[in-house]
Amino acid sequence: MAKIDAFFQLMHAQGASDLHLVSGQQPALRTRGDMERIKYDVLTNDGLKAMIYEITPEHKVKQFEETGDVDFAYEIPGLARYRANFFQQQFGCAAVFREIPSKIVSAHDLGLPTVISKLASLPRGLVLVTGPTGSGKSTTIASIIDEANTTRRDHIITIEDPIEFVHQSKGCIVNHREVGRHTKSFSAALRGALREDPDIIVVGELRDLETISLAVEAASTGHLVFATLHTTSASKTVDRIIEVFPASEQMQIRSTLAESIRAVISQVLFKRIDRIARCVALEILIANPAVRNLIRESKTFQLPSMMQTGKKYGMQLLDDAILDLLNKGWIGADEAYMKANDKQRFRQFLKNPPTDFTEA
Repeated sequence: MAKIDAFFQLMHAQGASDLHLVSGQQPALRTRGDMERIKYDVLTNDGLKAMIYEITPEHKVKQFEETGDVDFAYEIPGLARYRANFFQQQFGCAAVFREIPSKIVSAHDLGLPTVISKLASLPRGLVLVTGPTGSGKSTTIASIIDEANTTRRDHIITIEDPIEFVHQSKGCIVNHREVGRHTKSFSAALRGALREDPDIIVVGELRDLETISLAVEAASTGHLVFATLHTTSASKTVDRIIEVFPASEQMQIRSTLAESIRAVISQVLFKRIDRIARCVALEILIANPAVRNLIRESKTFQLPSMMQTGKKYGMQLLDDAILDLLNKGWIGADEAYMKANDKQRFRQFLKNPPTDFTEA
């Protein structure tokens, strides 16, 4: 057993999402969103490096020595997988590990709306899951892919850096590809995927123009593509996709995206106050003909209104979802206010409403 495994076992037992190991500091866990120190000796640079190198693939050690940071995955059979980032900082090396459960939880058990699991049955198109780092995007996509893997008879290719959730082939054939290990880049893997007879392609992150362009192309040529982005709302996600392209190409990509987009899910995680757990608030945009027309005509600023009136399609605004969680007594008013888009709507629930310096 590797020395670091003891930290992972503690992390799992505490229900923590992340483990932070930093030279010159005590280890820390992120539990329900909050950082908590572990009663342990202060880590030294050499000691931490030796601990991490024990579980790091050799080619990743070389990459770290050359570049100063590296991503990789580590698994303890029977416990969980861990997504790792190892990096250099001012006082030495540091590492952050995110726990990825070995069991994939269904959309129903996650408490997600029924429209989310229905996305698994789409024949083609682009589905984007967005939100800040640590908001559960990978968990949501994994639940959809598990539904597809169970109910369809297709070929699924995932492209990630590193591989997170591992799907065992059920009704579908599932191939996992890791950037830097099985392929050079997201864009290279996407180009290759189009020749590998896929029905569903999962892209871990749309990072650059080439990857975004290839993902949209794959969606518009008959494939079902799931991907993540670090955006905070459905309308901003559409704008972000379009604005990545040069101005001379934006009209064309707007038209192509309008035809290929199927749904945008933007999510935020909250700490529950009624029990020890976390819950998610979702903004859901379903691309019906009216939504496609707004995208095509550069009227994305009207998408929030469309989501308000499109509840029969499963659409909802993030703030409506947050308000629902608040009314259920699941989340606190302060966190609801902090993470809402329209903060004025939630001021009435605060005992001591703050002065928002951004509006001063």
